[in-house]
Amino acid sequence: MRGKKALAMALVLGLATACGGGDGEVTAKKTEPAPPAVTIAPADGNARARPDQGVVVKASGGTLGAVAVTLKGKPVPGALTSDKTTWRSSWTLQPGGSYRVQATATSPEGKTTTATSAFRTSTAVAATRINNVVPSAGETVGTGMPIFIQFTKDVPEQAKPLIEKSIELSSTKPTVGSWRWLDKGHSFNGLPSLVFRPKKPWEPNQEVSLKVHYAGLRIGDDVFGAKDVSRRFKIGDSHVVTINAKTHKLVVKKNGETVRSWGVSLGSGGDVWSDGVDHLLTTSGLHLTMDRSRMERMVSPGKKKGDPGYYDEQVPWATRISNSGEYIHQNTSDPSCLGNRNCSHGCVRSPADDAKWFYHWSYRGDIVNITGTARKLDWWNGWGYWEVPFAKWSNTSDTEPVTTTPLKS
Repeated sequence: MRGKKALAMALVLGLATACGGGDGEVTAKKTEPAPPAVTIAPADGNARARPDQGVVVKASGGTLGAVAVTLKGKPVPGALTSDKTTWRSSWTLQPGGSYRVQATATSPEGKTTTATSAFRTSTAVAATRINNVVPSAGETVGTGMPIFIQFTKDVPEQAKPLIEKSIELSSTKPTVGSWRWLDKGHSFNGLPSLVFRPKKPWEPNQEVSLKVHYAGLRIGDDVFGAKDVSRRFKIGDSHVVTINAKTHKLVVKKNGETVRSWGVSLGSGGDVWSDGVDHLLTTSGLHLTMDRSRMERMVSPGKKKGDPGYYDEQVPWATRISNSGEYIHQNTSDPSCLGNRNCSHGCVRSPADDAKWFYHWSYRGDIVNITGTARKLDWWNGWGYWEVPFAKWSNTSDTEPVTTTPLKS
């Protein structure tokens, strides 16, 4: 019996020792914090990434720090969200471009993860391209000057708002304006165009910069804009010309001060076509100076040699103000008309010295306000866009009116 009691006692003591603390305690192993995860789209190795979707970098379990995206070694602009968990490229990508991405994220515990991606974008470029931008690079223009982005083909409707939103427009002095799409029938040169017109004339003596981030925009089904287009130009002094058909006088002002005036002769009228328009009358309204010609050939529209009213003339020092054949030019006919009677075929005839002076002095986009005739300037005739109230002009845009951003030096 003693042996059984001793064994039982030993078992009790052994259990007590195993359940107690002290040197025999067993402690659970601590779990190491996980590093953050970083995902990059487009993924590494993608050979036909969609340029319209840009680059997106995301972090989970941490925040993004350094994000570097490059094309041919040059940085691609982008921005972090406020919580620093997502980075997006600012604009679409260049078709056929080879991009490299490197991003680092850090967890709250200080763990870091670095991820990389190298990919190439689709080479499917749309046939619709930007043909030209007006004004020309470095050109000095008048305070009424519009900006034209001209295309080789009609732009699909779904692409129009994308193009408007892709435009960066900056100027030295903040300017409010709006874009408007013009079809071939209303375009001054027959090309589909997107036109910017300020709400008020540009403030004089400043610079304007335009960049269209056209590369990578989805223009059609799986085809993308070919390349970005940039333009920088200047707004010169304020040039405003007023012409009165009743007083036969032209007055030129520079920055609000009269610098020159002379007697003129406008359209005589008397040639009404089947459209009900008297095509020998000068149009009244806010014109803009356009191109110019040292010697312009002028032929009577809609007539052939021998018809009443037919003419074929070479006219010097011609500054165009509309698409219906109106110019400010040197008088080549009866000089007694100047300042006294309207004898022209619709142009603004001027003395030789004054026409030559204006030809050299004016910018494209100077405002020419003609009053006193019975024929109104159509808004689509030349650059007659100031004939449209701004509310109506901006109402046709796919986006709200814009204010230019401060111009970077």
